[in-house]
Amino acid sequence: MADWAPIAKEYDPLKAGSIDGTDQEPHDRAIWRAMLARYVPNKGVTGEPHLTLFVARLNLQTTEDKLKEVFSRYGDIRKIRLVRDLVTGFSKGYAFVEFREERALLKAHRDANRLVIDQHEIFVDFELERTLKGWIPRRLGGGFGGKKESGQLRFGGRDRPFRKPINLPNVKSDFYGEGSSEKRNWSREGTREWRPRDREHERSRDKRWGERERPWAWGDTERERDTREERSRGRDRKDRDRKDRDRDRSRERDAKKQRDDDKHR
Repeated sequence: MADWAPIAKEYDPLKAGSIDGTDQEPHDRAIWRAMLARYVPNKGVTGEPHLTLFVARLNLQTTEDKLKEVFSRYGDIRKIRLVRDLVTGFSKGYAFVEFREERALLKAHRDANRLVIDQHEIFVDFELERTLKGWIPRRLGGGFGGKKESGQLRFGGRDRPFRKPINLPNVKSDFYGEGSSEKRNWSREGTREWRPRDREHERSRDKRWGERERPWAWGDTERERDTREERSRGRDRKDRDRKDRDRDRSRERDAKKQRDDDKHR
C-alpha cells in the first residue's frame, strides 16, 4: 500500500488487467499475450514524446485541420499526426498532437479531455508508448482501455484508474477449524468454550432445519408476510376441499356397491 497509486508508473499487463492492481493470475488470454509480448516502440515516430498528447475516440470524419483548430487554442502546435489505415487511408479514430511548450501540453491535458468534436466526446492523455516503461499496446492485449462487453478491461490509466485495495486483517489459519484443534474461548457474559461439533450432528441439524417451514423471511415487509400467509391458508383450504370430495366419492361408490349387492341377492 505504501507505493500504491491510481495511475500506473510502470506498465505491467497483469496489474493492468486488475481493477485494483493486486491480481496474482491472469484472467483472460489477452493478458497472457501481453505478458509474453516483447514490444519495441516504433522508431519511425519522430518528435518529443514528453510534449505529445494522445487523442482518442475521434469521429472518423475528423481531419487534421479540425484538430489543429481545436488544440491551437491551448498553445503553439508543432505537429499533428492523425493515424490512418495503410490500405484504405481512412482514419482509425486517434491522433497525436505535439506542442512546442510544456505549459500548452499540460493545459490541453487538463481542459481538452471529454471535449466534444464532431459529435464525439474525445479522450486525451499523455503519450505512453515512448514514455511509460514496459508499455504494451492494445492490439497485443495491453493498453488501458477496453469495453465491458469484450471482458478485457484494463486499469491504471487516466480513463480507468486503479481502485484502492481493501486491507483485510490477517486471519489465522485455524480460525475456521483448520490446523490446530486447540480450544477457543471468548467472553460474553462469562467464558464459553468452542469445540468443533460432530459431523453427524451437523448433518442431522441441517436436515431438521430443512424440514421446517419458515412462516416468513428476514427482511420481508408486512404486506409480503400477509400475502404469503394468505396463500398458505388458500393451499390448506384447497387440500381440505379435495379430501372432502374424495371422501364423498368414496361414500357414493360404497353406497352404489351396496345397492348392487342387494339387487343380486
